[in-house]
Amino acid sequence: MSNTITTTNFNFPNQKSVYRGKVREVYNINDELLVMVATDRLSAFDVVLPKGIPYKGQILNQIATRFMELTEDIVPNWLIATPDPNVAVGHLCEPFKVEMVIRGYLSGHAAREYAAGRRQICGVTMAEGLKENDKFPEPIITPTTKADNGSHDEDISREDILSKGIVSEEDYIVLEKFTRDLFQRGTEIAAERGLILVDTKYEFGKTKEGVIVLIDEIHTPDSSRYFYADGYQERQNKGEEQKQLSKEFVRRWLIENGFQGQEGQQIPEMTDAYIESVSERYIELYENILGEKFVKADIDNIDQRIDKNVSEYLASKE
Repeated sequence: MSNTITTTNFNFPNQKSVYRGKVREVYNINDELLVMVATDRLSAFDVVLPKGIPYKGQILNQIATRFMELTEDIVPNWLIATPDPNVAVGHLCEPFKVEMVIRGYLSGHAAREYAAGRRQICGVTMAEGLKENDKFPEPIITPTTKADNGSHDEDISREDILSKGIVSEEDYIVLEKFTRDLFQRGTEIAAERGLILVDTKYEFGKTKEGVIVLIDEIHTPDSSRYFYADGYQERQNKGEEQKQLSKEFVRRWLIENGFQGQEGQQIPEMTDAYIESVSERYIELYENILGEKFVKADIDNIDQRIDKNVSEYLASKE
């Protein structure tokens, strides 16, 4: 019996290969479809932590698929169906080797760079005189390279992406437009929930027909940072920390316990109580971001449930 899923070993009908990311495992079905399983793995500082978080995969999958539906009128996406709470099925795409990070506020990695005295990130200049969590005059795009298994994502400028031929200029212009349009829509939806979408990342791919589409996740607490709008300005004026809805609370816990993913550092012990508190926090994130109660799926035997639901869905498509 298992109440989390941290690794998968499915053998779906017409399966050709499987790619294992930090959190998601992606099954290629007959070079036509991708079955993306959101596991309960937790990653931070590009390291996968040793224990899974109950319901985390379901939460990420359901937030991402909902936001795909809420943005499909402005940006096409890869999604076809969600046959299981942890699973999305979509078109096979060739991913771009960059992640499009967009920041509306000086937070997280950008704030750490700023505090170290750097005023440029990914070739973009940040103004003098900003405090952590201040709003940028305009959102800035700060791409990263899309790392292979185990290696770190790295900041990269628009100029380097083009000069190294990672993405053509024609395609990159589309990626930038889609990134800004999605961030604008996400900002509007967040505002309706009493939240501020601070920063986020998007991934894109090309279908066999050459159409650029949104892939992977969107506006989840793993890929995005949210603040509560209520009291934001007051906290900024007083120099207080912002109330956050994001995975930052995990990063903070790791930093406080001497871990930032660097060589020789030990991952702190994840007690049962800590794991439960993280699970509860993810449920809180879900309910605030989507504005509805989270309905827990049956996790008594999550592997069997996913196998059955996906296999039945694929069989129905034959």
